[in-house]
This record gives sequence, C-alpha cells and structure tokens, in this order.
Amino acid sequence: MSRTDRIHRAVRPDGAARTDRASADADVGIGVGAGAGVGVGAGTPGAAEVSGGASAPYPWRWIALAALLAAEAMNLLDATIVQVAAPVVHIGLGGAETTIPWFSASYTLTFALGLLTCARLGDIHGRKRVFRVGVAAFAVASLACALAPTAAVLIALRAVQGAAAAAIVPQTFGLIRAMFTGAETSKALGMIGPVMGLSAVAGPALGGVLTHADPFGLSWRAVFLVNLPLAVAVLAAAPRLREDRAPVRPRLDPAGTAPAVLGTALVVCPLATGRPGPIAWATAAVGAAVLGVFVVQQRRAARRGGAPLIEPALLRGRVFPAALVTSTLFFTVMNGVMTAVVLHLELGLRHGPLAAGLTLLPWSTGLAVASWAAGSHLVPRYGARVLHAGVAAFACGLGGAALAYATAAPGAYPRGLPFALALTGLGAGLFTPPFFTTALGAVGPQETGSAAGLLNAVQQLGGTLGVALVGGVYLGAAGTPRAA
Repeated sequence: MSRTDRIHRAVRPDGAARTDRASADADVGIGVGAGAGVGVGAGTPGAAEVSGGASAPYPWRWIALAALLAAEAMNLLDATIVQVAAPVVHIGLGGAETTIPWFSASYTLTFALGLLTCARLGDIHGRKRVFRVGVAAFAVASLACALAPTAAVLIALRAVQGAAAAAIVPQTFGLIRAMFTGAETSKALGMIGPVMGLSAVAGPALGGVLTHADPFGLSWRAVFLVNLPLAVAVLAAAPRLREDRAPVRPRLDPAGTAPAVLGTALVVCPLATGRPGPIAWATAAVGAAVLGVFVVQQRRAARRGGAPLIEPALLRGRVFPAALVTSTLFFTVMNGVMTAVVLHLELGLRHGPLAAGLTLLPWSTGLAVASWAAGSHLVPRYGARVLHAGVAAFACGLGGAALAYATAAPGAYPRGLPFALALTGLGAGLFTPPFFTTALGAVGPQETGSAAGLLNAVQQLGGTLGVALVGGVYLGAAGTPRAA
C-alpha cells in the first residue's frame, strides 16, 4: 500500500480502516493553524475522499456549513489581525514593550495546548455542543478584549480566546461529515481552503485599516469588536448543525492532559522571553522533564488499552519526530519574520499599522495562492519537488528581505520588502501541503489522526515561539527605537 493510500484510508469517515480514536483525532489534524495561517488542511490527501450514504440529505446542511465556515474565518482573522495592531495596542494600554508579542503569542499558545483535549471533548459531549460553547466563549472573550484596561488583562483574555478557538476548530470536519454525503462532502470540504486563504489575506490588511481608520474613536479596540457580528451570525445558525460524537466515547484522561499542558508551558514561556537567563533555562529543563513524564504516561495508557492523547508509537521512528522538529522550526522562523517586519515598520520606522498591514499583504496573498495551487495541482503532479521548491523560494525571500533592509537608507522604508515577502509567502505556501503529506505518509493508518493533530499543535507552538522570541529579542535590543 502506498503512503498516499494509507493517508486516504485513515481519513475515511466510515471507519473502515481506522479505530474510533484515530477517527476522533483526525478532526484535529485536518484543522487549520490559527497562528501560522496554514495547516493540515486543503492540501492533505484524503480530505476529499469520502464514502457516500443512502440516507436522505440533511435539509439544513448548507446553512450549517455557512456557520462553520464563518467560524473558521473568525478564528483565522483574529489570529492575524492583532499582530498588525499590537504596537498601537501597547501605546493605548502602556506597560513594557516586551508585552507586545504576547498580545498574539498568548492566543496561539493556548490554542495549541487545547487542540487535542478539545477534540476529545467533542467526542465525549458532542461536537455541536462543544462548537457552540466555543463560539459563545470566543464572542464574550472578544468583547472583553475590546474593553481590556491594561496590557496584562488583555494578554490573559487573549489566552481565553485561544482556548475558545481550540474548542471550535477541531469540531468542523466531524460536523461536516455528519451533515453531508457522497460528492457533496468533497464540495463542502473544498470550500474551507478558499475561506482560509481569503481570511489569511484579509487579516493583516484589515487590522491595519481598522486601526488606522479609528472608527468611532475605538482605535485598536475595533479589531476585537469585528469578531462580534460573525460570532452572532454563527450562533444564530448553529442550531441547524447536526450533532455528532464518537460511536464509542473515549475518556478525557486528565492525568495525560495535565503534564502535557504544564510541560509545554514551562518550556515555551521562559524561552519566549527573548533573552532567557539561567532561571528561564532551568524552568525549561523542568518542563522537558514534565514532558518526559507525559510520554511515559501515554505509553502506559496505550499498554493498558486506554485512550492516550497521542499514539506513543509516533515517537519511536525517525521520520515523524524529524517532521515535528522541522514543523516547529519552520513556523518559528515564518512567524518570527512577520513579527520583526511589523515591529520594525511601526516602532522603528514609525510608519503605522496601515503601512504594516499593506506590506504584509503580498506575503499573505502569496501564501494563500501557493498553498491552494500546491494542494490542488502541483503536489499530485510533482510530489516532493514542490516541497524543495518551496524551501528554496522561502529562503530566497528571506534573503531578499534582509537585502532590502540592508540597502535601505537609515529611517527609510525598504522598498524591495513587499516583493521579498511575496516570495517568502509563495515559498511557505508551496512547502506546507507536501510537507504534511510526507509526514503523514510515514505513519500507519491507525496513527494518522493522532499524527496530524500533533503536527498541527507543534505548528502553533512554533508560531508562538516565533512571535514571542523574535519580538522579545527585537524589543530588548539596546537602542531599539520606542514608539511615541
């Protein structure tokens, strides 16, 4: 059986070639990454291969699909819109400049930590119920963010938003499979990619426009209020969703969840300060030990016939662990570059959020177009060569961005930067679909769901590290210009 065939079998909704646990976890893996803008999604083989059903079509399926797509757009918009507005948020709320990256990083961190657990909650309590709770919590948290009085409060509320997003995203594909049959399932799943792409393109530009336009004197607070109409529309249509849950309900396993969350937080947070000292490294070492306990606990749960969050067999080989490291590093670099661009344009060159948002537009457009082209046309024809081309384009784009800054006059806008960022976005879009295809093709059918969910989680953690680490280094550097 080929690798592609193994992935196809692993994501079939009829369960013919996978266990209930793999089926449940696959809902996480196919979801999108909030922080990075791309994820295990439209480009993953098997997403469109579904079994037909003989039952009558669900009458409210298209209205329900609109609600699911709006929720996906709301999540991705919120993940990207705040990055451009963050320096203006700091001006409005005050506090240390090193808090700026955490307006975004706190969101992606809790999003990553909650993905697998919230997918399991959907299996236990029903995906429709968890989805509605997530959307309602997201709306309340968005309103609270708009009213936040201090930077610390906003960072905490952004973490709540990320946790709410983690409750929303893993439910989408299971709910679609519950409402659609046959060829309509492929059509419904195929709509998610364009929505993701448009949201990724619109996010940075919308953040810049809203912050610059200052509607009703709201300034940066408008970027959070823009979520409310979407959330209200989703909640209004959500009763039309068809409930869906795992045939055999797994246990939540808090003994496995707690060390995973605690260990990851202890590793990521201290190292993401920008300039970690001895205490930060010691804390990260403790976190690594806690993660070791988590791995032991997962193996023990698997031996006893339990329901571990991840399949322990995934970490025994070479290819998949290497893919986890590669994913973390790639998305750390990608999000770090975007953070550096925004901070330098707004704080260093004082160009404002509109200029930053428009500068990032070529990047997000290139990423969306290339990701769609790679997943739909290029990967099936050229295979892994698309991945190599993506890495080359990404590296050339980074080099072009560095050259644009190096050749710009002091205090002047680097004119070649948008072109370099467009190339970087194209590279990222070409890299992602074949990378996830290769990584998932290295694991067995029953492990594909768990593997995809874990890849998505480390993608978000890489985004968190990139935003917080690069932002901390930039803002902590001696002589960094401060915003007025």
